[in-house]
Amino acid sequence: MRTHTAFKTEQGKIAILKFYDTQIENWNLTHETINIKTRYGDSFILACGEKNAPPLILLHGSGINSCMWFEDAKVYSEIYRVYAVDIPGEAGKSNEYQMPLSGSDYADWLSDIFDALAIEKASIIGISFGAWVAIKFSISNIDRVSKLILLSPLGIYPQKNSFLLTLFTCMIAGKSGKSRLYHKINLNPAVSQNILEYQKLIGKHFNSRTELIPLFADQELKRLSMPTVAFFGEKDIIIHAAKTANRLRSILPQARINILPSVGHTLINLADKIIIFMD
Repeated sequence: MRTHTAFKTEQGKIAILKFYDTQIENWNLTHETINIKTRYGDSFILACGEKNAPPLILLHGSGINSCMWFEDAKVYSEIYRVYAVDIPGEAGKSNEYQMPLSGSDYADWLSDIFDALAIEKASIIGISFGAWVAIKFSISNIDRVSKLILLSPLGIYPQKNSFLLTLFTCMIAGKSGKSRLYHKINLNPAVSQNILEYQKLIGKHFNSRTELIPLFADQELKRLSMPTVAFFGEKDIIIHAAKTANRLRSILPQARINILPSVGHTLINLADKIIIFMD
């Protein structure tokens, strides 16, 4: 089977990580960086908050890294010991090889993270692909997850076929088309111009996954007995927000479902709203 890596070229990798390093250096929050060895290679973590506070794991989406959490982490770190983890095979500083979506690799990887950090049990917030990883881990590690918070989660309902057309149309339209694409994906005024430019840089040099994200079976999702909260953007162009919410609600009637009006797939800078549901 062909091995896929996160970056198209070494020069592209350098450009992406240089921008990332600059963001970390300018992050106006007391933090530390942690490098962990797992069975799937090195993993990079940004940690903040009191070390004896309850642990909170943050899992970013695909095609980005933990810099997407910088504003949210300020809120979460007032209550939690926050660990923003770069997912392997993504545009961050963890191992750049993309693991197969079938099997237990992602769950096993996150289990290694928990073990290395000496975490017995933690809350997890995941967005998009990161939410898929969070679900994958939680299904097989129920006793290690205190609360599960899913933002624009993949793997619950099939993604929109129309997104592929939007993606193709925007990509062939050059620079202006790419700007329209990221605007449509984000549709969130909280996404700064700085992050928008970083998304474009990553889009130029990152090897996006081409395979479909596997859907979870009903019996798998029913295993999520921990308190679960899900947030969706009403204007999401990647997932069917209402249909995804309905399937999750039908399988997990105890889950708290929230559809946020007038926003898209990128649900960031919403920590003040999200943290209310974590009490």
